Amino acid sequence: MSTSLSTSGAPYGRPPIADAGPQALCAREPRVPAERLVAEMVPPPRFDSVRFDTYDPDPSQPSQAEAVTVLSGFAAGLGGAHASGAGKKRWFTKKAAAPAAPRGVYLDGGYGVGKTHLLASLWHATPAEPALKAFGTFVELTNLVGALGFQQTVQTLGGHRLLCIDEFELDDPGDTVLVSSLLSRLVEQGVALAATSNTLPGKLGEGRFAAADFLREIQGLSAHFRPLRIDGQDYRHRGLPQAPAPFSDEQVTKAAYATEGASLDDFPGLLDHLARVHPSRYGALTDGISAVCLTDVGPVPDQSTALRLVVLADRLYDREVPVLASGVPFDRLFSDEMLNGGYRKKYFRAISRLTALARDAKPLVSQ
Repeated sequence: MSTSLSTSGAPYGRPPIADAGPQALCAREPRVPAERLVAEMVPPPRFDSVRFDTYDPDPSQPSQAEAVTVLSGFAAGLGGAHASGAGKKRWFTKKAAAPAAPRGVYLDGGYGVGKTHLLASLWHATPAEPALKAFGTFVELTNLVGALGFQQTVQTLGGHRLLCIDEFELDDPGDTVLVSSLLSRLVEQGVALAATSNTLPGKLGEGRFAAADFLREIQGLSAHFRPLRIDGQDYRHRGLPQAPAPFSDEQVTKAAYATEGASLDDFPGLLDHLARVHPSRYGALTDGISAVCLTDVGPVPDQSTALRLVVLADRLYDREVPVLASGVPFDRLFSDEMLNGGYRKKYFRAISRLTALARDAKPLVSQ
């Protein structure tokens, strides 16, 4: 499985030539085979090693330990079909004849209670080969449909044992309807589902989005989900972390040349380039990149551009790629209108993640 890159930088997996200098994301035009898009639907690297036994339940929150027990049992119950996929028809027929327990779970809780840890642990614990399990964010799933088309996505995921959707987003009615329709088709084919969603910034006082909201939005799918409440401290109440002060253009450029595998781009140029690359390819865009260095970072000009940047921020965060920047701090990327609008959750998440990656990048600048 490969990805072709039209780029002046080094191919994926190969270190850059010592004297070549930093690569440019703007020079990359990845062409990603459909099979790679699906194969990459696995827990991100930061959740490679998580398991149910590495989750540390808060003794004062019994629902956390209960969630581990319930999800462990749910995973064990998904072991009936043959791993080769040959048993799919028999498994589906069996389920159609006996619609007993829900074939999906919805992890209902606020920020900081370990929902993604538990969702990734469910993926790891489900007794099936990785090719029969899929894990992705809501945005990745909608991007997959955009890249493959609805029918091919149904055909591709229809033979899976489990589909995990992290950060189910309910702020875009069109995407919600699209994904609900997709999940309905997958349920018909016997695919088990697991999902999480996050509290919208406008509902922070409530501490979580709440299962009732989720089940109402997905309407016909609600019967397929068992809500699983996970209580705990909502770390989002602490507010967004303050973004580190940006460095100078000179510092960022010097660090890019001194860091093996780094990329160097001016921010406006990168935003223009993202408009020419399908968001499903943003992961491939960062193949082999050890750090992203950006000069002249400024406020994002419009919502379409902002939403593309959100996807790139997610892919960089998943891959733990530090981001070193000059210009304005990351908490000034989006206008007040954007932060108070329908996509505000996406923008708050992008600020939080880019801020974390900016902190990771500080050691790249020699003091």
